[in-house]
Amino acid sequence: MAAVKQRRLRSSTVVLGGMGILALTITSCGSEPDKRCADRSTYEELSKSDCDSTGTGSYYYGGKSSNGRVYDGSFDKSAVDRGGFGCSSTGGG
Repeated sequence: MAAVKQRRLRSSTVVLGGMGILALTITSCGSEPDKRCADRSTYEELSKSDCDSTGTGSYYYGGKSSNGRVYDGSFDKSAVDRGGFGCSSTGGG
């Protein structure tokens, strides 16, 4: 019977492939969500200066804005889905 040859991958190819996957995971999960300044009671989008320490606004993370109002996000930064490969998601609201 003929001997079966096993295919061997070069170690540099394996290392480079692994580094690429690691880089993708780190960058996609570590990104910050979008943030907008908004009024907590009316959800009206405000200027960034209204979110200063003396302003009346709060940062609204993730979501979208339409007609001067924010939606589909959260005032709680940790509740916003950052998306990406391998990241857990919890919806905001």
